[in-house]
Amino acid sequence: MGHTAAADIATIGRISAVPAILQVIRELTGMRFAAVARVTEDSWTTCAVLDQLDFGLEVGGELDVVTTLCHEIRQSHLSVVIDKASEDPLYCEHHTPRLYKFESYISVPVFRTDGRFFGTICALDPNPAQLKTSTIQSTMESFARMLALQIEAEENQLRTETELQTERENGELREQFIAVLGHDLRNPLFAISAGAEMLLRKHPDPAIETRVRHILGSAQRATRLVDDVLDFARGRLGKGIPVDIQHCTDLTEAVQQVVTEIRNVHPGRTISASIGDLQGVHCDRGRIAQLLSNLLANAVTHGDPAGDIDVIAQVEHGALMLAVKNQGHIPEAVLPHLFQPYSRPTGSAPQAGLGLGLYIASQIAQSHGGRLHVASTAQSGTLFTFSLPTT
Repeated sequence: MGHTAAADIATIGRISAVPAILQVIRELTGMRFAAVARVTEDSWTTCAVLDQLDFGLEVGGELDVVTTLCHEIRQSHLSVVIDKASEDPLYCEHHTPRLYKFESYISVPVFRTDGRFFGTICALDPNPAQLKTSTIQSTMESFARMLALQIEAEENQLRTETELQTERENGELREQFIAVLGHDLRNPLFAISAGAEMLLRKHPDPAIETRVRHILGSAQRATRLVDDVLDFARGRLGKGIPVDIQHCTDLTEAVQQVVTEIRNVHPGRTISASIGDLQGVHCDRGRIAQLLSNLLANAVTHGDPAGDIDVIAQVEHGALMLAVKNQGHIPEAVLPHLFQPYSRPTGSAPQAGLGLGLYIASQIAQSHGGRLHVASTAQSGTLFTFSLPTT
């Protein structure tokens, strides 16, 4: 993850302990300038500063990195401690003490918790100081480790807050999206359907009737597509497909009606049905009918066109069971993804619709607390089974 100078300055600024750390360094060492610096290959930037020397650096201030000892610390990963630069054999001729006119200096590297170099905690003063003590050096190193942990904690918190804000914004967008689908798209389609039905009643002319029925059929298909996308949005983006669970006394009739409708739409397919007395079921009648309709539509679309389709609906052993069986094999590799949105068998021909039928069926099953299962073999064909406890 990349970090900008502005982001790192803001992170250090949010760490409430930093001013206290700099003050402790001031009192411990006697040096009147202390800072937290962000150091990269080509920049030195002040992230926090305690300046009692009028050195002239403020938060966000920069130095030419190659003129600093922090540049060398970034390369060596070692602390630098100087009691008196003019008498130090390593630094008496060094350009940095001369340029910035200091005698005493201490700087320790700060590493992020993943090991990447962040910068330094440093201090300096024009006067000499006794810095080469175990107390001062261990304290500075402890401050560097503490700062690294605080940097990670602040960045994690900011990341969490950003994700929460994004989730809130996404939630608002989801609600807007669902509202648009539920009102702004469906209402015009309902108006088209109502107008087409009115024309059918008023114009018995066969030529007009054919065109109007085409309009009506297109509007109804578009409405079903919108309903599928609306259910997808609720299931995938919202809190699941809503269900109105009640004690159903006419579930048998609803199941028979679905089978009849699919037969009428696909008169060339053989659909046999064994429907028992479906009493004692608590469910959303319309949603159960939708689940069965989606399973049957899938069988018609993806099953063997020459094979029969069998529907079984019964209540036994304390559960409602709906089963749809068709000839045709679903490859084993496809089965784990079959109830995902837009899932289609590999190599299948392009079909009308959005590929949401099985996903919506699985979401309806989940919203009821039921289970939708599929089994498929080359010998037996494909069997979808929905089970829902009645107690």
